[in-house]
Order: sequence, then C-alpha cells, then structure tokens
Amino acid sequence: MLASVDVDYRPDATVAACVTFKDWEDEAEAAHFVDRGPPAEPYVPGEFYRRELPALLRVLARVPDALSAVVIDGYVWLAGEERPGLGAHLYEALGRQVPVIGVAKTSFHASRLAIPVLRGASQRPLLVTAVGVDAQAAAACIQRMHGPSRLPALLKRVDRLCREA
Repeated sequence: MLASVDVDYRPDATVAACVTFKDWEDEAEAAHFVDRGPPAEPYVPGEFYRRELPALLRVLARVPDALSAVVIDGYVWLAGEERPGLGAHLYEALGRQVPVIGVAKTSFHASRLAIPVLRGASQRPLLVTAVGVDAQAAAACIQRMHGPSRLPALLKRVDRLCREA
C-alpha cells in the first residue's frame, strides 16, 4: 500500500491526514485517515521536522496495511544527504523500513538532490527527493500519478482532508 500524508496547523490542534492507494496511477484512494492531535511545537529554524513528525507518525499508525512508500509534502533532503529534511527524519522514525518520497512545490535554495518533475501544462516543476528508493525512480512514480494538473489528484486530496477536517 502507498500513502500520501500532510499536516495542517490550528491554534488548538495539529491535523494530519493520510490517503492510501494501491498503485501510482490510481485515480481514487483506497482509504483515508485523519488524526487531530495537540498543537504543534513552536517553529525552530532548522528543525521544522519537530513540528510535523509527531502528527505524521500518529496518522500513519492508523493505517492497518503494510506500506511500500510514503509521500510527504516537502523535502527528504535539504542540501544533500548531510542535511536531512522532514522525509529523512520520517524514514528514520519508521525504522528505515518504508521508503519516503518528498514532493515540494517550492524550491529550497540549497537543495542539490531535488529532481524537477513537470506535470500537466505547468512550467513550474514539482521537486522530488527520496530515501530508501532511487530518486529517479521516485520522480517517475510521481510523474505517473493520476491527474491532469501540476499536483497529482491524490496529493491534492490529502491536502484538502487536512484543511477541511
């Protein structure tokens, strides 16, 4: 099972959502899960992962199926493998057992490993990083995901679940 996850911050809570799907080309989700937890920790420069990681782990714990990959909204590596991003921290927290693919919508100035992926008619690439799987293969998977626009349909779905929960 594949999963896409996202987090939304509220004054009184952190909402994490997860959409699962069987194949990269799937048009519809297999299932979804939402977790409403305590407010996020304050932002500390260079430690963004501390805000999102607890919420992601809570929502992923609700998934009953074994996962073959997790897609996050953001970076796995920030500036090379010496500077881990949220995805690398998630990979470690999952015991290095589940590959993590980061899909970022905006460029991080020091990112050297991100692979640009153009989708739909957009000329603005998604930026893909990965751990536990070849980055080029991960980028090809994101390219194949269903949906005519820049952002794949199931990634839009998980974002919407977070914001509307």
